[in-house]
Amino acid sequence: MLHQQFTSVDCTTNKPIYELSLILSNEQYLMQSLNNTQISCRSSLTCIHHEFVYQVMKHPQKLAVELDEQSLTYDELLFYVQQLALQIINKYDIKLGDIICQCVERSLSMIIGSLSIEIIGSVYCPLSPENPEERLQNLVEQTQARLILVHSLTNRIFRNTFITYDIDTAININDKITNGDLYQLSSISITPDDMSYIVFTSGSTGIPKAVQVRHRNLTVYMQSVAEMTTLKKSDNVIQMASCSFDTHFQDTFVTLMSGAGLVMLHPHGNKDLTYLIHELMDKDVTFLDAVPSYLDTLCQHLEIQNAKECLKKLRTLCSGGDVLTNQIMSRLKKYVSIPSLSSPIGCQLWNVYGPAEVTITTTYFQIGFNFDCDKQVMAIGKPLPNYHCAIMDEYFQFAPVNQEGELFVGGACVFAGYFGRNDLTAKALVAIDGELFYRTGDLIRMNHNGLLHYISRKDFQVKLRGQRIELGEIERCLLNITSISACVVMKWIDDYLVAYIQSSDISEQELCKHCQSHLPPHMVPSIFIILEKLPLNQNGKIDRKQLPSPNFSLPTLLSPDKSDTPLNQFEERIHTIWCQVLHSNQNHISTTTSFFSVGGHSLLLIQLYHHYQSVFNFDAHSLSIAPFLQQPTIFQHSQLLQTVIMNN
Repeated sequence: MLHQQFTSVDCTTNKPIYELSLILSNEQYLMQSLNNTQISCRSSLTCIHHEFVYQVMKHPQKLAVELDEQSLTYDELLFYVQQLALQIINKYDIKLGDIICQCVERSLSMIIGSLSIEIIGSVYCPLSPENPEERLQNLVEQTQARLILVHSLTNRIFRNTFITYDIDTAININDKITNGDLYQLSSISITPDDMSYIVFTSGSTGIPKAVQVRHRNLTVYMQSVAEMTTLKKSDNVIQMASCSFDTHFQDTFVTLMSGAGLVMLHPHGNKDLTYLIHELMDKDVTFLDAVPSYLDTLCQHLEIQNAKECLKKLRTLCSGGDVLTNQIMSRLKKYVSIPSLSSPIGCQLWNVYGPAEVTITTTYFQIGFNFDCDKQVMAIGKPLPNYHCAIMDEYFQFAPVNQEGELFVGGACVFAGYFGRNDLTAKALVAIDGELFYRTGDLIRMNHNGLLHYISRKDFQVKLRGQRIELGEIERCLLNITSISACVVMKWIDDYLVAYIQSSDISEQELCKHCQSHLPPHMVPSIFIILEKLPLNQNGKIDRKQLPSPNFSLPTLLSPDKSDTPLNQFEERIHTIWCQVLHSNQNHISTTTSFFSVGGHSLLLIQLYHHYQSVFNFDAHSLSIAPFLQQPTIFQHSQLLQTVIMNN
């Protein structure tokens, strides 16, 4: 092997040794095989709305989208899409390529609005209503959006500040669509290279990055997914992801471009596991895509409820956005259908990986039922059709097999750049052998079977419950407080963000309130540790290894507020449930302390809600999970629960 390696080096070269590639010929062949992904793409249908209209023509009466008791066929959905599109272009001076933001809760209006934006050649930018109002307004300003589509639940956020249009009002006008109207829409010249959508990702500079994706990126991605046979027109796909998450575009656009059925959940429906399970069964859902931590919470709920049949109708289950552990996969296998005589394939299990900059999913790994969760290592697999992967070392040379390197992704999937940030785009996109690649920042290794394995990040970006977070954005937010001279944010035991603050004049409550006003919920630190001085290393930089463990701050967080009244008997019951869910042995949590400031997060709140349902015997129709999210203290939960008990 050494002979093969050294005889492959040109001894007459004048290059430094670190610029020489030491890849063996068999390793080069393995890499070439890895990227032998080219498939022919259809050229007649080129844009997202073209693919959708093609499906309308094929099966106009097929159910396109349903939410609880509401539903629209493909033909009906196109009618409302065209109606809203005409309203927009006739009322507002919208030009090809203008950005239109949409801020709506999960609803049929969400689908109608997004497709209307595509059909008039505008750029769709979804905004999650769960974000603080100030952040939403800043994002709109960053995009320079001409218009914001809203509905009744979100109209108040932008009132008197931006130009808004209520989707529900528009689609209730019920004007007939004339041939002249159809000609007006069809005459809009949209090409595959035009921008389709923008999705925001966390930014290390303190400002979120707006990822721009072209029509052709998504249409080629759809054909790549179809080639893998993970999504078929016979599928019913449940829409799980938040609209601010790139999987949202697969759940919605790719589903409808493929002719499949889309099942929507009502607002906060993905946090009500009893409701979710009912929809999975009632709507015959066959395709589910969710982050690993959510699937783990779902499995725990199924175990408690002894509901072994609830996932048996699934044909495909995908998980991505974070590391899928063998432990979670072992749990999932207990609930999905396994190959049998009646169903020789069973449920296909996929571990998928991909940043937003390379159009949703980059690599895939099918997990067979013979996969040994106790012995085998979970891979992220191989690149999708028409995707290319390169693993490069620190000297920009191809990394040998089983050696760690940074993953670069090329092919038809690569995004158009960050909106308004050519400087960041230039750093993210590099040419390798004449092809444009996106630099992921993820450290990967390839094994001798040509499978890719995720190792870690090169920088301080983290994943928290499937959400991509640049810790620098949280730090910049905190440094905007004048009394803070230094800070550092770290991820702790996989589930929590901890902020270390150097200040002598601020409280944890003030810090939490500031973050909640400027950051999305998943980026608000669970724990704030205030120190007189942060430890420094010999180079004068913050020494992260010397920072105290977050454990010492928990008694402070959980200690009683001196002004807090004693717990009454009912609040004591709630306190006990909190301690069970939080796995805490603390004697007292203040009645005015937020669940999210004592180690709680969205998935734990789901568990808390279902504990409440079990103990106090109520269902989601009597009291949904939403009020518990919005009013997260023991006192507020006590008021909510006593009200529903009295009503029952």
